[in-house]
Amino acid sequence: MKISLVAVGKTQNKDIAGVIAEYTGRIGRYANFDFIEIADDAKTTESKLAKALGKFDRVFLLDERGREYRSVEFADFVQKQMNSGVKSVAFVVGGPFGFTDEIRALASPALGGGSIALSKMTFPHDLVRAIFVEQLYRAFSIIRNEKYHHE
Repeated sequence: MKISLVAVGKTQNKDIAGVIAEYTGRIGRYANFDFIEIADDAKTTESKLAKALGKFDRVFLLDERGREYRSVEFADFVQKQMNSGVKSVAFVVGGPFGFTDEIRALASPALGGGSIALSKMTFPHDLVRAIFVEQLYRAFSIIRNEKYHHE
């Protein structure tokens, strides 16, 4: 299964970009993963994002109103996605104003998607990217019963 993190806009902070690159490399040992940045252009961002997400079997929005998981629960969630037989899953970080109804429709539970909250708090988008890739790496280490996660 291919897993992608799709984010609106470029990662601005170079240190955070380094963290994202580090965990992207680590995740690559477990899964086919890529990080896609969609240019944030007020006129075309929505259509570019919708077009990119239309290529995925399942879409999950990273949204503060979504379902919260503990790390072990998120690992179970990832494992279920891998066992489901879908070929591709996208996790999405929206732009500064969140998600439109059109994008929310692409992540509809009726289509197998949904929303996931990393926290009820609001974080800078660069930081959300880093937190998510670390949690995805942690999920794979839990699935493989490796020593990275301590509980």
